[in-house]
Amino acid sequence: MILEVAILDVKPGQEPEFETAFEKAQKIISSMNGYVSHQLQKCIENPNRYILLVNWQTLEDHTKGFRESDEYQKWRAMLHHFYDPFPIVEHYEKVFENTL
Repeated sequence: MILEVAILDVKPGQEPEFETAFEKAQKIISSMNGYVSHQLQKCIENPNRYILLVNWQTLEDHTKGFRESDEYQKWRAMLHHFYDPFPIVEHYEKVFENTL
């Protein structure tokens, strides 16, 4: 499994609109092939910063399957205008897990 991590800096004052748009847009990503789960969390210290964590079965499920899809264009239209600067997205693979 691959973890996609994106730090999302939303333009100040647009947080409520972003959250409303994300609530709708999350249906797009969760319908994609290879999608496992996601979380959107809001930063306590910086209230216009969010972290998006998406679990994918493979890296290609995100980079090719989602990013090269028509659904991604809808996702982009719904969310990308909220970001400043545009987020850096990185992918991680598990090295160790403690389930206690």
